[in-house]
Amino acid sequence: MAHPTLLTIGQLARRSGVPVRTIRFWSDEGVLPETDRSTGNYRRYDARAVARLDLVRTLRELGMGLDDVRLVLERRRSVEDVAAAHVQAIDDQIRTLRTQRAICTLLARGVPSARKAALMNDLARLSAAERRQMIDEFVDATFAGTDPEAPGAGIAGIMRTLPTDLPDDPSTDQVEAWVELAELIGDPTFRARAREMAVTGAQSPTPPAEADPAAVQEHAGAAVAAGIAPDSPEGQAVLARIVGDDLDGPARDRLADTIATFTDRRVERYYQLLGILNGWEPFPARVPAFEWFIEALRAHP
Repeated sequence: MAHPTLLTIGQLARRSGVPVRTIRFWSDEGVLPETDRSTGNYRRYDARAVARLDLVRTLRELGMGLDDVRLVLERRRSVEDVAAAHVQAIDDQIRTLRTQRAICTLLARGVPSARKAALMNDLARLSAAERRQMIDEFVDATFAGTDPEAPGAGIAGIMRTLPTDLPDDPSTDQVEAWVELAELIGDPTFRARAREMAVTGAQSPTPPAEADPAAVQEHAGAAVAAGIAPDSPEGQAVLARIVGDDLDGPARDRLADTIATFTDRRVERYYQLLGILNGWEPFPARVPAFEWFIEALRAHP
């Protein structure tokens, strides 16, 4: 019976194009064991080693670790399973690189504050799951003990459900929005304000009948655009078109206090930032109209 032809490590290297030192390393790691040893204790490989080497090289060039390569060779994992897991890892790396590119583009626009630079650095290192966890922790801590299903706890329910992550290929504006969002949710005063709105809304789910939000937006919004002062005669005439002339001073104050509880520019900015992250059409700011309305209510004799 003829003995199979055995190759020296140098011959195997020349046939495969893989350097000798690499073959030696893979042999030492157990992914390419030699077939035999010569009388001089040199490694020798048979024809099957050539095919095995081709597979090892292919898997390594795709970026797979030696542990995964070993599992495939030992038939404890299929190539399909390992490749599918590797595709996911590559996708994660691509997303990270795209985010880092957008951050670098943003940094090239100018020197940010030290706080924002730190947030950008954090953003570059965080995975999508870690960014999502930041938002989840903010929501859980801010609205702990509140019922998101309560009729008036809208802010809690909305902040729990709206998507807040970066897209796979973020623009510099979206990166900037995420940095601002991270800065916002880290502000204790913002957290306290959001919780106050949720708790008060759950306790008083019915909005005051005297204030029609559409009327406020229409008339007070027009007054803001026209530069009409809330405490001026013209401003009070605009107010009368919203609530009529029947509210006395205490009723106006109570209504102003109630509206003020649910009026905050930072909360509105939170939703605007979500819009940027999700690529939604921008919506006009509504808070200035309600701030004008509150001032007009309080500007009574």
